[in-house]
Amino acid sequence: MIYSSITGTGGYLPERIMENAELEQMVNTSDEWIKSRTGVVKRHIAAEGETTCDLAEHAAHKAMKAASASSDDIDLIIVATTTPDLIFPSTACLLQHRLGIRGTAAFDVQAVCTGFIYALAIADKFIKTGSTKKALVVGAETLSRIIDWTDRDTCVLFGDGAGAVILEASETPGIVSTFLHADGQYKDLLKVPSGISTDCTKIKDGNAFIQMQGNEVFKVAVNTLGRIVDETLSANNLKKKDIDWLVPHQANTRIISATAKKLDMPMDKVILTVDQHGNTSAASVPLALDVAIRDGRIQRGDKLLLEAFGGGFTWGSALIDY
Repeated sequence: MIYSSITGTGGYLPERIMENAELEQMVNTSDEWIKSRTGVVKRHIAAEGETTCDLAEHAAHKAMKAASASSDDIDLIIVATTTPDLIFPSTACLLQHRLGIRGTAAFDVQAVCTGFIYALAIADKFIKTGSTKKALVVGAETLSRIIDWTDRDTCVLFGDGAGAVILEASETPGIVSTFLHADGQYKDLLKVPSGISTDCTKIKDGNAFIQMQGNEVFKVAVNTLGRIVDETLSANNLKKKDIDWLVPHQANTRIISATAKKLDMPMDKVILTVDQHGNTSAASVPLALDVAIRDGRIQRGDKLLLEAFGGGFTWGSALIDY
């Protein structure tokens, strides 16, 4: 049987850093309030003219280098993003061209903060069918472009960034299982209330901003992530103690802490990067994974639980033998 395994990771954050003190000058907030409510200390903001594809390209090169993979080796590109460069072509196609790759399948996935988990699950299935041998999976966002910087409830949370992995065919399991879910009944709790076929004028005027009912999102997220932890462990006949590392979507520290508690996992076994870059949506899980692999916390042989929750609502998990 064919399996898939992560052989390289990469991450990239824009150069510009916005610390909480800067937000204190923009909205009625404080560094203490932001840190106590979200855990965010700073976020990175894409420069003028710097696009989602630019960020994705940096992360992709790092992942390819880590996996000793050339452009000729890649036969599938999936980019998870809510903030594509263009309506079309896809950011994956733009990235494909940047990397000098031609002819391979390339497409975007839009599942908001769960996007990378969705993309990873799709690439895993491509490899298991034998149609792909080496896939580039990227989560990349320029969320700063859809933030209302006068809205305290959202502007303190989000940032820009990109993370990437190389997924390769393997004789032994790497990605053990993936579970994906969605429930559109919660569509109004976290959304951008405009689009091409609804109200395109907001996009043209630059007024397409994230709207969030924070308390309601928090409640659903904690309950939902708890269920997917149970689902993943049960399906794989595992106990909580079998998980070496939790690599969660970096939404905020309160949601992450609640998920860790569900696993009976101490926070020193949770990869936490939200303080350094805020919520980067589809980029947050691969960014956290890359940080922990490069600093040596995650070692070969470790069992990882990746999980995320996002607008839609969408949610998902990936169990990985690294």
